[in-house]
Amino acid sequence: MIIAVFRSRVRAEQMEEYLARAGEMDKLARAMPGFISVKDFMAEDGEAVSIHEWESAPQLAAWREHPEHKRIQQMGRDKFYDEYTLYVCDNPRQSRFRRARP
Repeated sequence: MIIAVFRSRVRAEQMEEYLARAGEMDKLARAMPGFISVKDFMAEDGEAVSIHEWESAPQLAAWREHPEHKRIQQMGRDKFYDEYTLYVCDNPRQSRFRRARP
């Protein structure tokens, strides 16, 4: 499994269009082979964090190189983001706990 963590700050005046484009990218990513899940979070200070799970590095690379995704990535750098950081974790160590339900 591959985990990608994307931390970003979107320019306030671009938020409406950003959210529309993010919705398009979500649909596209979910249709890609190897996609497992994505969770999005917003902190009180305006930082957004997305956690993406993919089955393999080649499948994540296919998403990274998808032409429409690349177009929106460039739009993000040109228009939407004040800043972002991407972390990619290959074969992350897992530890789980799940409480038994009565």
